[in-house]
Amino acid sequence: MTQQTEEKVNLMTGAQIFLECLKDAGVDEIFGYPGGKIISIYEALYNCDFIKHYLVRHEQAAVHAAEGYARVTGKPGVALVTSGPGACNAITGIANAYYDGYPIVVFTGQVDLNQIGNDAFQEADIVGITRSCCKHNYLVSDLRDLPRIVKEAFHIATTGKPGPVVVDLPGNILTEKGKYVPVEKIKLPGYNPTYNGHPRQISKALQMLCNAERPVILSGGGVVMSGAHKEITELANTLGIPVTNTLMGMGTYPADGEMSLGMLGMHGNYWANHAVSNCDVLFAVGTRFNDRITGCLKRFAKDAQIIHVDIDPCSISKNVSVDIPIVGDAKNVLDAMLKEFYEKEYEINSDVKHAWFAQIQEWKQKRALPAVSSEKLNPLTVIKEIYNCTKDLDPIIATEVGQHQMWTAQLYKFNHPRQLVTSGGLGTMGFGFPAAMGASIGLKDKVVINIAGDGSIQMNIQELATCVQYNIPVIVAIINNGYLGMVRQWQEKLFNKHYSETKITSPDYVKVAEAYGALGFRVEKAEDIAPTMKKAIEAKRPVFIDFIVEPFEMVYPWVLAGKPLHNVLLSNDGIEC
Repeated sequence: MTQQTEEKVNLMTGAQIFLECLKDAGVDEIFGYPGGKIISIYEALYNCDFIKHYLVRHEQAAVHAAEGYARVTGKPGVALVTSGPGACNAITGIANAYYDGYPIVVFTGQVDLNQIGNDAFQEADIVGITRSCCKHNYLVSDLRDLPRIVKEAFHIATTGKPGPVVVDLPGNILTEKGKYVPVEKIKLPGYNPTYNGHPRQISKALQMLCNAERPVILSGGGVVMSGAHKEITELANTLGIPVTNTLMGMGTYPADGEMSLGMLGMHGNYWANHAVSNCDVLFAVGTRFNDRITGCLKRFAKDAQIIHVDIDPCSISKNVSVDIPIVGDAKNVLDAMLKEFYEKEYEINSDVKHAWFAQIQEWKQKRALPAVSSEKLNPLTVIKEIYNCTKDLDPIIATEVGQHQMWTAQLYKFNHPRQLVTSGGLGTMGFGFPAAMGASIGLKDKVVINIAGDGSIQMNIQELATCVQYNIPVIVAIINNGYLGMVRQWQEKLFNKHYSETKITSPDYVKVAEAYGALGFRVEKAEDIAPTMKKAIEAKRPVFIDFIVEPFEMVYPWVLAGKPLHNVLLSNDGIEC
């Protein structure tokens, strides 16, 4: 065989080269849906023994599943969708990962290069569409660039502030033949995330915290991503500083921990909101100060000096002006602070903190009023009992978006990071079920429960077919109150009980489950919750549990949009200031 003939034999299609790129990136599981412009990848997958492909039933679910996988494993999730409508269906998932900062790489099919701009069949300008909702995107216009682009895509998605990267793959690129040349090094001039905080800023921050009389730590999703939960716990316990967290920061400080204040914000704990409103130093780590956290910006921690640690320099002083900005990875910065604290033997202003803790304990006595009495099962009872039934199993808890999401955040005690999988920034109904599916695939031995509303579950209910096909044992606990509950709650309080288009109907979820080949249960009494959960966990199959609950229960505490954090509504009857 001549050298020229041998080179021709070794040529691979772009689709085959694409799979080799994934293999080199360490990818062995992907979520996707085939279509005309990526059919050559599916042809290559047919005999591929190093990548497991999960066929979802909707492209949005593919991206949510990839994000759920990334959230619990810490590895980048991968989704593969076709051009036009397939790529457009993926946008919500891409935006969701962007706002919450999780690393996924989404590969989209595209029409052939010579057809772009011709309004070809199933053409969509996915690079233009995703420009504002992903960390970076590419259009591959030369097969020789494919290995470099894939390697860069995974690098960008997982470094700095993580986020989604989109790679658009024209059909002709995937069918062309070429030689696979792995890329060893990445050269990205201008992209150099800062991982270590400035030493002088770190010293100033440490001194400020030690001297503070009423300090609070605010722990966000950046702490999860950097794996800094041990450091932030050690710092809080060592310096004696109470810790509150954002929804994305659940589990970064143990809910059972001595310094835990629980969640801050619109539906955060009364005492956490008051602690931040009255603190003199706020140490915020890995949070972008979302409006659900700050309430009225002008009144947010208005008497406090604010220290902000974030790996994304654009997040610092974007929403809240800070006194000490520290750009860097949370784990590195906190580790440096602890090291300096021990080496230089800083003194802690312990005596004055006692009064601060006494004040917080006084606020803790004020709680949301007990749930209204009703003959129907109360949703809070359901979530409390799910916690009691599963707390020793260290499960993954996913949620959809709405009242059930806030009740879960309030009542389920998350003691570990990556235990809660929920949509924070974008607030995506339909996220929880496919994300739970991805989480279950990522951590195959874990019990995975998706707590859903009857509105949210109907947005991606078709993924039950995916769960059944691959026997993915996700348990879906449907808090069925017959309403789009959170919108109804706003209508009740703010729109004179005009329940405009929020009363919804549901199918018989038990029959739906059985029709797909899953297990289905219905629960209407509190005493049936525990035995049903036991059956669901032991089944190790996809399960729907339809909890028929009191329809008019509200989520409290509640800070109305735009109000300062300390204006906490504890019931329909009044406002505590």
